Amino acid sequence: MTPFYHSTRSGAQSVTSKQAILAGIAPDGGLYVSDGLGEKSVGLDVVCGQGFRETARLVLGTLLPDYTADELTGCVEAAYGAQWDAPGVCPVTPLGADWLLELYHGPTCAFKDVALQMLPQLMSVARADDGRKIMVVTATSGDTGKAALDGFAGVDGTGVTVFYPHGKVSDIQRLQMVTQLGGNVAVCAVRGTFDDCQGEVKRIFADRELAARLAEGGVVLSSANSINVGRLAPQVTYYFDSYAQLVRAGTVTPGDEVTFCVPTGNFGDVLAGYYARRLGLPVRRLIVASNANDVLTDFLTTGTYDRRRTFHKTISPSMDILVSSNLERLLYFASDGDCELVSSLMGDLAEKGVYTVPDRIMDEIRSVFCCGRADDADTRETIRSTWDELGVLIDPHTAVAKHVLDATPADGSARVCLSTASPYKFCADVLAALGKVTDGMNGFACMDALERLTDTVAPAQLSGLRADPILHDDVCDRERMGAFVESACARVFL
Repeated sequence: MTPFYHSTRSGAQSVTSKQAILAGIAPDGGLYVSDGLGEKSVGLDVVCGQGFRETARLVLGTLLPDYTADELTGCVEAAYGAQWDAPGVCPVTPLGADWLLELYHGPTCAFKDVALQMLPQLMSVARADDGRKIMVVTATSGDTGKAALDGFAGVDGTGVTVFYPHGKVSDIQRLQMVTQLGGNVAVCAVRGTFDDCQGEVKRIFADRELAARLAEGGVVLSSANSINVGRLAPQVTYYFDSYAQLVRAGTVTPGDEVTFCVPTGNFGDVLAGYYARRLGLPVRRLIVASNANDVLTDFLTTGTYDRRRTFHKTISPSMDILVSSNLERLLYFASDGDCELVSSLMGDLAEKGVYTVPDRIMDEIRSVFCCGRADDADTRETIRSTWDELGVLIDPHTAVAKHVLDATPADGSARVCLSTASPYKFCADVLAALGKVTDGMNGFACMDALERLTDTVAPAQLSGLRADPILHDDVCDRERMGAFVESACARVFL
């Protein structure tokens, strides 16, 4: 695979994967892609005979070819060590006639850990050739924030600034962020939605005057959102590893196709499955599961992406997104690398809030992707029925995916539902879905009640939050986010 990446909106300037990871986003606002994706396959015979960590080295070595084998070995050992409470990192477990891919066994109990324990390692290796100080700036709809804070806290030469929508994350998600220790971290709530946060972060990256001021102090900005290819690449690993687990369980024979159902808002998690497919994984379908903010469902159905709609605050807040940034990468690959088209579509989205994709490209997309949605009532019912009928406790995001998967006709392939977070990150909503009244109960009272009701145990990293002091109480308007980043850089680096 070629070691060079370029923007989805222009092929004029190429960079190595290390440079792409450090930059986070291309100068023209596009996302970094490699035209070599798919030139080299990841061997199933090898993958099926090894564990998660070995597969991570293989996948990352394929997608990020300018990293040496020794560099990747060090990154994998640091990212997937004792901080994981499952020996296999991301185990596959039964879910009735289907399978559950548990992605929440890392330090912050969400799937973002798979990538955000790895990204700081990849950045540190890349930065060794660079020497500049890096401020990682990220917007979060709930889970990315804590995972980024945990991954980058204390990393030499690096700071991390996290913005989250004020009042639009769960109590536990908020406490995970505002209690974060570390002299190089900054956290701020923003009056607005996740899309407001993400849109302003993109504007901050494009602010040349801000970049010039920071450069005077040797500081550059980078991203920990899934717009960064260093976030996306590690997620490809769990698609290959889950397939290997199914082979070892005797559920599939090497070469059999598998269907994955993915709860998604920003499209990064399901796009990783598309990358795995291009690298040779036998994927029959990728099912995109949306909540009431169903912009992706409408897009896959009609071919028109329209963010001009009512925003719904749901019980699956990490999916409360109307601008799915990673879809831009899919448009690039599905259009055979038509940068001009992608740039035009993204311009329409920015200026008009809507774009329509040509039929030939939608046909290509629909050959792999299908979709479905679940509102909050569907989500609650799925949480309840999954517990009552299967004895499996799931969070609201996983419930969205399971509802959509259950509504999708079986086609004979093994089916895997991605479980993206511990139910204890959303214990109030899970408890209410199981029929208990939660009025007047805080997050920890709900956590204790959920433990008693289900005879399960909350992860220690969540239950322990009740003793942690609040360290970050900043709240700002969208227009002040750039100033907050600049003040955080001054505090951390100067």
